[in-house]
Amino acid sequence: MNVSTNSNPRSMNLEDIAARAGVSRSTVSRVINNEPYVSEKTRERVLAIIEQEGFIPNPAARALVTQHTQVIGVVIPRTPTVVFEDAFYFPTLLQGVSAATHQRDYAMLLWLGQAGEDDERLYRQIERNRLMDGLIIASAPSNDPLISHFLNTSLPFVLVERPGHDYDRISYVSIDNLNASLELVTHLINLGRRRIATVTGDLTIPDGRDRLDGYKRALQIAGLPVDERLIVEGNFSQRSGYEGTQALLQQKIDAIVASSDITARGVLQALHEAEIRVPEDVAVVGFDDLPTAAQVIPPLTTVHQPIEERGRLAAGLLIDLVEGKLEGPQQILLPTELVIRQSCGAALS
Repeated sequence: MNVSTNSNPRSMNLEDIAARAGVSRSTVSRVINNEPYVSEKTRERVLAIIEQEGFIPNPAARALVTQHTQVIGVVIPRTPTVVFEDAFYFPTLLQGVSAATHQRDYAMLLWLGQAGEDDERLYRQIERNRLMDGLIIASAPSNDPLISHFLNTSLPFVLVERPGHDYDRISYVSIDNLNASLELVTHLINLGRRRIATVTGDLTIPDGRDRLDGYKRALQIAGLPVDERLIVEGNFSQRSGYEGTQALLQQKIDAIVASSDITARGVLQALHEAEIRVPEDVAVVGFDDLPTAAQVIPPLTTVHQPIEERGRLAAGLLIDLVEGKLEGPQQILLPTELVIRQSCGAALS
C-alpha cells in the first residue's frame, strides 16, 4: 500500500507516522516518549520521518501518557511594573531559569500578578492549570497561601528565597542575606560611621527581613544602639529609597543602608537634591550588585549575589525533583561578596 507524504505537520498524527515507518502506533509513541523496548534501527527510522515531516507531538496527549508536560511554571506575585522596574534583577533571574529549561528540553510558563487584581484569583488560575510539572516561586510573602497549598499537594515546587516557615519541607535556592547584610553594615562601622540608618526591603518577604536582621545584629555586635527612628520600611523600590531618605534627613545620620541597589538609587537622588555629599557627609551602600551600582555617581558599594545562577540552579533542582532524580526537600545557599566602591567612603579613610 502506498502512503502519500503529508507535508502539513498540523495534520500529521501518530497513525500517519506509524504507516510511513511501517510500525505500530504504540511503537511511535514509545519512540516519542523515549521509552525502551524499541530497536535502535526502528527508533532511527521513526525519528527520521518525524524530522522530515516536522511532526510536533500534541503536548496534552503526550502528558496523558507520560504524566509529564515538560513545562515548569515561574510565579512572581508582583505586578509587571515592579518586576521590570530595574530591568535587571527579575529578567536576569528568568534568564537563568530559561537557560536551565532549554538545556533540559523543558519550556517555561510565567505567571505575574496584576495591579488591582485579587491575589486569590491568580492563585486559582495557577492551581487549575494542568500544563506544569512543577513551580518556581519568587518573591512571595512568607504567609502566601500558594506556598501552603502546594505543601499539601504532590506538585514539586522550589523557592528562590529562604522560606518563612516549614524550612524542612521546602526546597529553595537562596543566599545568606542575614550574614551578607551583617558584613555590609560592619564595613560601615569599621569606617567610623555611627548613625547608620536603613531603608528596608519588603518585610513580608524573607529576603527583606533577613537583611534588616543583619543590619540590627551588626549594630548590636559593635555595641551600638538599634534606633527605630533610623529604620524606614520600604519595598525594594527606588521610590521607597527616595521617600525614606527624605524622612531620615532629620535624624543626623552619617550612613544609609539601602535594601537593594534600586532603593539606593532613590537614596542618592534624595541626598543630591538636599545637597548632601556622598560619601563625605553620608555614606550609602546597596545590595545585589546590579549594573546600576557601577553606573551611579558615586559608584555604589554593595553586596554581589549570583542572580542568574540562582535562577538556573532553582530550575535545575526543580526538574531533578520532577524527574525523580532527587527526593525530599533540597536547600542551596549561594555565596555573596562585598563589593567596595566610592559611595561608602572607604577611600576617605
